[in-house]
Amino acid sequence: MQAPVTIHLPDAAATEALAARLAARARAGDAILLEGPLGAGKSTLARAFLRAASGDPALEVPSPTFTLVQGYDLPGGRAAHHYDLWRLDGPADLAELGWDEAREGIVLVEWPDRLGALAPADALTVALAAGAAEDERIATLTGWTGRLAGLA
Repeated sequence: MQAPVTIHLPDAAATEALAARLAARARAGDAILLEGPLGAGKSTLARAFLRAASGDPALEVPSPTFTLVQGYDLPGGRAAHHYDLWRLDGPADLAELGWDEAREGIVLVEWPDRLGALAPADALTVALAAGAAEDERIATLTGWTGRLAGLA
């Protein structure tokens, strides 16, 4: 098991840059689990990831807080799905949200604790915590063995 990688993100631009680096490494079948309290930057990271992965810096990326999932077509016939499971009681409702089909592409999951046993063992977990300044964050990455080198 690879040791966690901790990255200091002094501002929103640094969070977006990390998201772009993750997007460049992501491949079909990957799950990225975004952990942290409200306001930690999970949606900011997901939005920047999807814009980078799509190659469209102006891509409209609404929060899936009420729809629970938003799908995106990516170059090369790939797909990504952004899940916000805050309002989900548990993993039983995931089938209705197309979880199995979405796993063929890339999934980004906010509030991954709601996945229960459906949480992919090979996922990348990005735990975000607030830093001292308003936009400052600390990201701790675990998973993706052998794929995190050079991210910090």
